[in-house]
Amino acid sequence: MARKSPRNERDHVADAPEAFQEDIRSYLNTILLERGLSRNTEVSYRSDLIQAARVLEKIGAKNWATVTAAQLTAWLHSLGGGEFTEASQSRKLTAVRMLCKHLVRERVRDDNPSELLSGPKIRRKLPQTLSPADMEKLLAAPMGGDAYAIRDKAMLELFYSSGLRISELSGLTLQQVDLEHGFVRVFGKGSKERVVPLGGQARDAVMTYLASGRPRLVKPRTGSELFISERGKAISRKTVWVIVKKHAKNAGIEKMVKPHSLRHSFATHLLGGGADLRAIQEMLGHASIGTTQIYTAVENSRLLDQHARHHPRNKLKSRKQD
Repeated sequence: MARKSPRNERDHVADAPEAFQEDIRSYLNTILLERGLSRNTEVSYRSDLIQAARVLEKIGAKNWATVTAAQLTAWLHSLGGGEFTEASQSRKLTAVRMLCKHLVRERVRDDNPSELLSGPKIRRKLPQTLSPADMEKLLAAPMGGDAYAIRDKAMLELFYSSGLRISELSGLTLQQVDLEHGFVRVFGKGSKERVVPLGGQARDAVMTYLASGRPRLVKPRTGSELFISERGKAISRKTVWVIVKKHAKNAGIEKMVKPHSLRHSFATHLLGGGADLRAIQEMLGHASIGTTQIYTAVENSRLLDQHARHHPRNKLKSRKQD
């Protein structure tokens, strides 16, 4: 029988059926405290497990200790009606599999009912990148000497120069940036620390911002955050989105530009310039080289496009087809 826990306003697992709650809570505490996964991962897994528990209860499961493989299969099939993307389905299945493994380790169950489940095949999309020319336009877009233009210039330069995630950029503190030696110390997913080089132009832009931009945005209660808003608080991820889209539009870039486009462009341009894939993996903070290898596909795609556009035999073939 599942263990019970009192429902209260601060209990984020309370949205799950009561008999399923304690095992979800136990598992989430484990991944936060023992495995060091990020708060965002915990929030996603919590939502996924609550959704699964609700469906499982409706189809007859009493709790996680008694869930059967057939019930999990029925739950998995219920995700395929178009409400969830293939990536979301895959993530939900991962959350349930990891919970089942946790239950076996904790001896709540003797078996793992998720072992034979297979999720949808995910068609991996190529990352959206900017060409070096468009990247130059974007970096040049913040104009003028006001504090916001100076801040935005420094932010975009550092973003592209170091290939940070948006959460890493918005959470940077003054202590994490070493302008003298030219690197940024980043705490990425799972609080894993890595050191990323800071290019010369990015370093100059950040120095200008610290000298004449940030002081004009500082308020009495401002902390050590590097990039701050007009209220003197750490700049939010939402604001970074707005800033990137604004300057992309001002630069005349027609394609959709997202903050992550700068990270993808950083990696693709390094690879195109001859950088080692392992070095790029380390700078991006990828746990697996397989994640980084997607950028080789981007580079190959670019080369194929250039060949198709400019090689005489390809151009001749295209004219014949026309």
